[in-house]
Amino acid sequence: MKKKSSIHKINRLLLIAGAVVLFIVMVVPMWRIDLQAPQYPEGLQLFIYPNRLAGSVDIVNGLNHYIGMKPLRTENFIEFTLLRPIIFGFAFLLLLTAFINKRGMLNTVFVLFVLFGIIAMIDFWKWEYNYGHNLNPDAPIIVPGMAYQPPLIGFKQLLNFGAYSIPAIGGLLFAGVGLMLLVMTVVEYRLHKKVASMSRMAVAAILAPLLFFVASCNTEPKPITVGKDVCSYCKMPVSDNRFGAEVITTKGKIYKFDDSHCILSFLHDAKFQSEKNYAIYFVDFSGDHSLIPVSKSLFLKSQALRSPMNGNIAAFNNADSLQMAFDKYAGGKLNWNEVYKP
Repeated sequence: MKKKSSIHKINRLLLIAGAVVLFIVMVVPMWRIDLQAPQYPEGLQLFIYPNRLAGSVDIVNGLNHYIGMKPLRTENFIEFTLLRPIIFGFAFLLLLTAFINKRGMLNTVFVLFVLFGIIAMIDFWKWEYNYGHNLNPDAPIIVPGMAYQPPLIGFKQLLNFGAYSIPAIGGLLFAGVGLMLLVMTVVEYRLHKKVASMSRMAVAAILAPLLFFVASCNTEPKPITVGKDVCSYCKMPVSDNRFGAEVITTKGKIYKFDDSHCILSFLHDAKFQSEKNYAIYFVDFSGDHSLIPVSKSLFLKSQALRSPMNGNIAAFNNADSLQMAFDKYAGGKLNWNEVYKP
């Protein structure tokens, strides 16, 4: 049995895959800002890598000069010196978690990953806010009350420029790893919650249903005893076992009846309709009154039989016995479909 503190094998493999993805994140752009304007029909793009800015940086800086924004330079952002080591650290933690195989460490890594994601987005928003609001008062173009903060994510109109801020491939991969950690944490919690709820007799508890299933599949009908057994439908004590019947479910549940009227009412009851697999037996009216499968039963319906609940139907295991009873009681010979029909 898997230890309570261990991680499922599939999740350990996913941790290794997540680490590989984070190594890829370190060399691809994590975010991009696209600028669209009539004078730049092809558009301008800024790509934010974990360690640098790329794309149309020089052109954007030239435009920003006119509205008083500071130039964008990689060396001005301490984040570019920290981001790659942090991502590498998370990749290492994922590998370490897969190796150590401790559920508690997985939970810790997930919490740290979420906290870092929140802090990174807040830092990104503050970076955009400072660059969009702290403008040079001596800029060539000044629009009173105008700020040029790009959107954190989505679209924003900035004068004649439309700015789109969206995750790039690295950001999507990073978010994907976070989502994977969330799913893994939830799955591990549910798996280990089930394990924790099992007693020390877990093996016996697992085997018991299997043994019960095997036993129930081989359940044989039990004799109906007069004066002891009670009808499962009318709740009356069995007074004449010659008209008895039984229903046995695949789960081994046995229902006993003292009359055809009771078993037919039971089978047609809406409460029993959900039961799909079961066996039906009838008491052989003649001979030793043993129980016979319904598939081998022949039936006689006659008012002269006077059964306990006036169903007045008797079952027989062969045609000769049926004929002998027919000669004595008269009535009608029926098959199971004719007996069973509502």
